[in-house]
Amino acid sequence: MVDTRNGIDWIIETLRKKQSPDGSWDDPFETGISTDAYMIILLRTLEIHDEELIQGLCRRILSRQEKNGAWKLFYDEGDGNVTATLDAYYGLLYSGYYPKTDPKLLAAKKFILSHGGINEVGLYTKIMLAITGQYEWPSDSPVPIELILLPLNFPVNFYSFSVFGRANLAPLMILATNKFTLKPAKTPDLSELNLNRYGESLWIRSSEWRSFLSFIGDGVKNLNGLPEELRPLAFERAKKYMLDRIEPDGTFCSYYSSTFLMIFALLSLGYKKTDPIITKAISGIKSMQCEIKGLPHMQYTTADVWNTSLIGYALQSAGISRDDPMVQKANRYLLSRQQHKFGDWVIHNPNSLPGGWGFSNINTILPDVDDTTASLRSISRIVPPENAAWERGISWALSMQNNDGGWPAFERNADSKLVENLPLEKAKFLLMDPSCADLTGRTLEFFGNYTNLSQNHEAIKNGITWLKKDQKKDGSWYGRWGICYIYGTWAAITGLKAAGIPNSDSSVGKAISWLRRIQNKDGGWGESCHSDIQNKYIPLGTSTIVHTAWALDALITVSEQPNVEIERGITYLMNSLNKDDWTTDYPKGQGMGGAFYIHYHSYRYIFPLLTLSHYQRKFQ
Repeated sequence: MVDTRNGIDWIIETLRKKQSPDGSWDDPFETGISTDAYMIILLRTLEIHDEELIQGLCRRILSRQEKNGAWKLFYDEGDGNVTATLDAYYGLLYSGYYPKTDPKLLAAKKFILSHGGINEVGLYTKIMLAITGQYEWPSDSPVPIELILLPLNFPVNFYSFSVFGRANLAPLMILATNKFTLKPAKTPDLSELNLNRYGESLWIRSSEWRSFLSFIGDGVKNLNGLPEELRPLAFERAKKYMLDRIEPDGTFCSYYSSTFLMIFALLSLGYKKTDPIITKAISGIKSMQCEIKGLPHMQYTTADVWNTSLIGYALQSAGISRDDPMVQKANRYLLSRQQHKFGDWVIHNPNSLPGGWGFSNINTILPDVDDTTASLRSISRIVPPENAAWERGISWALSMQNNDGGWPAFERNADSKLVENLPLEKAKFLLMDPSCADLTGRTLEFFGNYTNLSQNHEAIKNGITWLKKDQKKDGSWYGRWGICYIYGTWAAITGLKAAGIPNSDSSVGKAISWLRRIQNKDGGWGESCHSDIQNKYIPLGTSTIVHTAWALDALITVSEQPNVEIERGITYLMNSLNKDDWTTDYPKGQGMGGAFYIHYHSYRYIFPLLTLSHYQRKFQ
């Protein structure tokens, strides 16, 4: 038996020191350097001279450059990522502090050209380049703005897409329809990076997409009104969609990308740069700035509610009393962040009342299932069942179950097969919110371990059925919001066990065999972000603290006695808590496979604490 007490105590004291005065934990939500580059580009395009911030962002971007001149999304990506490299190159160049002749920029330019130039970057970067005059808008909008007018009963309509997709599509449709460009005199010239400069800009290379546009066009023709009347109406509807979803800090749905696009969309509609909506949006983006290793980073959003709910739950699992001031402050913070407004989720879930929690500190209209069950876990020991906050949260989470039996993140049944088959880059990540193993597993775990919901309840049985169907042939599950198969398998196993599924069940047995099979020689586990790209488990080649904690927690859940695999894993975890290398910075979450990865700084404390506590409580 491994003595885990010192490790548990060390993590608890570390978390105690990191708690903010309001009771939350504001550990960074780190997403590479693209948001840093976009901030420079935004400020320079709007001619806002925040030189201290711009210089700090430049230093951070340069600190991440590889020796070959490229930037990567993750450590083992290969020689680099052309989209991230172009974002960095453009941001540094636009800052005005680095000329094209700078050796670091020359190296970056060489990498971009050797990997196909501008035409090979991701769709969102192409949009940013078009907005700032570096790339031609397509002759036809990638998504016609009249889409927003289609009724809910049309096979594909604006609400067929996920709320994240809509938040980005609404301003994009305005910008693409207007073919808006803002190019101040000091804008850099990136034309030498366009290897297709005499041909049409390559946005979407697909005949299927043209067929989809034709399908949407047919739907638009059936709307009441003449074309010259419909377009202004569509513009007004898209503008209203954005303005109605501005958070108290001025951001649009609390996301960096949607707020960035909204600012330019409003400018294209005639708003002035000095309009209060635009200036507040810029302030809102700036307020999401954090500091990492002494340098500024523009977070895509804040993760305060997510961090705090998981940490509050982990601390109490480790034996910290609900009356401890640290836990009390955390739970007061969480109770203050429960949402009371109707958001977009009500479109597909009209019979439920608000009661969920969101992800970020300032989010008031965008709850999600994961944050809701995580927050409920943390407040479960201080809030009696009859309390309204507890009841509202449980009711909302239960009501969000999809018709297929699984749980999504943000809204029910946003999983149209028509949307899934769109040949739009990253469409399944950008436009869909389907049932997924990590959400379904954790929701089952919550209902099984924290409520008196019967294992024979229809929702529980349907969740189990969906989860079993979703299991891969090798025994693993794919986790939509994490990296990736280890994450999904951990969530699925702990969920099935909480729902009463025995170890003798073949789904559990296959999953445990898979986890044992992929354990590393040092006793840990580690998975590459390439898993997300190749849609199969790809080992990282070395262990990470967080992957090890997930795998171990699954094994502990199904074991009556500590076996060799568990003991080796716990030994690795205890010996690695103070580790500080590339593996501790490696992404453990994702938003878009192959394009958008997340390093949650809080995870290195949360999941080891949970796993060590579960080991101690069960075996010691």
